[in-house]
Amino acid sequence: MSLRDAPAGAGAGGEFGTERARMVAEIADMARQTGQETGRPRFADGVMDAMRAVPRHLFVPRERADSAYRNHPLPIGSGQTISQPFIVALTTDLIEPRKHHRVLEIGTGSGYQAAVLAELVHAVDTVEIIEPLAREAAQRLRTLGYHNVSVHVGDGHAGWPARAPYDGIVVTAAASHVPSALVAQLKPGARMVIPVGPQHSTQEFTLVEKRADGGIVTRVVLPVRFVPMTGGS
Repeated sequence: MSLRDAPAGAGAGGEFGTERARMVAEIADMARQTGQETGRPRFADGVMDAMRAVPRHLFVPRERADSAYRNHPLPIGSGQTISQPFIVALTTDLIEPRKHHRVLEIGTGSGYQAAVLAELVHAVDTVEIIEPLAREAAQRLRTLGYHNVSVHVGDGHAGWPARAPYDGIVVTAAASHVPSALVAQLKPGARMVIPVGPQHSTQEFTLVEKRADGGIVTRVVLPVRFVPMTGGS
């Protein structure tokens, strides 16, 4: 788990350390600016520490490494992107991760969001529909020492029922609706964050909470733009 087994220079004090510190400061400033909308004007210290620790430049194509710590999304190939750092931090903060949690991620991409979560929870299960991306992300995460992340090739709409229920779910692609299979895989009291809305347009970044009695409460957090979630419905 974490970067203790990572190559030299991968951690917060190594290569791109200044750029990473600037990114974290920008995330904190943006959290303050959007706090009235999100209800999170300050992200948890653990979340900010994870954003500071994970070497984002190792999760983007080599030719884009110099842009890795700018606060915007970047293409990673196969028509997919690595999310804006602020959105990764907000997503992570909204599910309120704890050290004993098992979390499901839908849309592995390059593995960056999974790595951030892995800094904070006991285990991360992540599902990616594009097999080459899944294979590359799994290798990257292993190389960086994230042995508490399991990568599965499959349709994210179905989640990973064999490993459910989960203490939190994050979805990193826009769905037309909240998949009922994912709601079913949430533990009572757990949270899911998912962008909901039409493809290639503005979507609603939505927080889904399953109450202790199994009831569902949803809240729109922010307008966002994500790549579409592919696969079945």
